[in-house]
Amino acid sequence: MADNGLILVTGAAGQLGAVGRTVTGLLLDRGLPVRAMVRREDDRAAALRAAGAEVVVGDLLEPADVARVVRGCRRVYFGMSVSAGYLEATVLMAAVARDVGVDALVNMSQMTVSQMSLQHTTPSPQQRQHWLSEQALAWSGLPVVTIRPTVFLEGFFLPLTGPSVRDRSRIELPFGRGKTNPVAAADVARVVAAVLADPGPHVGRIYELTGPRSQDMDGVAREYADALHREVTYADIPPEEWEQELQRAGLPEHLTRHLVTMAALNRANRYDRMADSVERVTGRPAMSVREFVSLHAEEFGGRRS
Repeated sequence: MADNGLILVTGAAGQLGAVGRTVTGLLLDRGLPVRAMVRREDDRAAALRAAGAEVVVGDLLEPADVARVVRGCRRVYFGMSVSAGYLEATVLMAAVARDVGVDALVNMSQMTVSQMSLQHTTPSPQQRQHWLSEQALAWSGLPVVTIRPTVFLEGFFLPLTGPSVRDRSRIELPFGRGKTNPVAAADVARVVAAVLADPGPHVGRIYELTGPRSQDMDGVAREYADALHREVTYADIPPEEWEQELQRAGLPEHLTRHLVTMAALNRANRYDRMADSVERVTGRPAMSVREFVSLHAEEFGGRRS
């Protein structure tokens, strides 16, 4: 199965650090044929085309678009940003993938799903949709590989701690004393690309992805300090104050509820998790917080070494 046909990557024009965009590049580097699905024609789509991808424009919530972009592909990476339409998009993709008869569908989920059930969900509509999406994919009978990462360094820690670390040398989050173990999107993308390149050994498996160390936020702050060569501390701010900041920033309500829930779960120590799947699948260990902050030092008010 390693060299069997075109690979569809959804969300391929995501922002720098997005999983779909990185997966596309990694597959192209392996010499594999990639169909990159994007929402619109822009500079990012042009860059993907220049890199060697077949670029297609479409909407994951439009049945005709999904049918068109999946047709001709044997392997599919399905990932979508936090969205109120996530469950609908998943079921639509499953219906099309069944009709086409794909060899593998790699589904981007969340680690919180492993702690959820009919009796125990979370207040986040997004997390509930991920749980329901996994149920629907299981019912579909498709050859699915499930990827469950923990909190993303790029998607959460970089935008939500970068300004306060840059301006005040403080990580300001309502995580209490809970431990957390964020993972780099780049590492998640390496796992996804390895699975897509040769899905046979992975079909039916669930891969939980974390960084290399679970620690409280004081420990995270020390890693920031080591990377930036200056003192960085953790300030445990009230959850209500943090939620108001998110609302003032104009984030959609669906995304705000998701982030607030993630913070509450961190306070409850639900993100105190360790998994070695990144190294087992790719042969390389996951990036540490210190390594990540060093790579993005300028955005945290330092200089990249």
